[in-house]
Amino acid sequence: MTVKKKVPFVTFRTRVRDESIEGPNPYRWEDKTSDDCFSGKRIILFSLPGAFTPTCSTLQLPDFEMLYDEFEKVGIDAIYCVSVNDAFVMNAWGKALGLQKVQLIPDGSGEFTRKMGMLVAKDNLGFGMRSWRYAAVINNGVVEQCFEENGFCDNCEADPYGVSSPQNVLETLRAAKAVTAA
Repeated sequence: MTVKKKVPFVTFRTRVRDESIEGPNPYRWEDKTSDDCFSGKRIILFSLPGAFTPTCSTLQLPDFEMLYDEFEKVGIDAIYCVSVNDAFVMNAWGKALGLQKVQLIPDGSGEFTRKMGMLVAKDNLGFGMRSWRYAAVINNGVVEQCFEENGFCDNCEADPYGVSSPQNVLETLRAAKAVTAA
């Protein structure tokens, strides 16, 4: 991933709750573009191999949720998690984890992930094409900083995690804020 690169323009197909819809599935389709998500905001975007997977569900996403208020203190307006999963899976995952703050973005076809240069094959795990694990600070649609896990490759035997952890990203942002404040 390249710093100072503008995020690609894509349309994300999301499902949003709509109280006017009756029945057990009160959701409607809503298209959101990259501009809707990233323009005029400084956000953390992180991506991971898949919803409901172990590291993603027990560490990365819950810790970003838990540290959300700390990220706001260092100038972050929102935190988004993108995954090569459809809107139904992403909504179910968010509900299962009780998310209140981190917003989930479905990249069902992998278009955004591919255009970010982060799409990898995970056929060795039966996943197909998925995102490499990373986090990025995006300021008004432009990548300001990136935190890409080491070993980027197709069918990686390991699942590296640390560089893109919320703790590492937060520590880096706090250090940068301290330098600019001094």
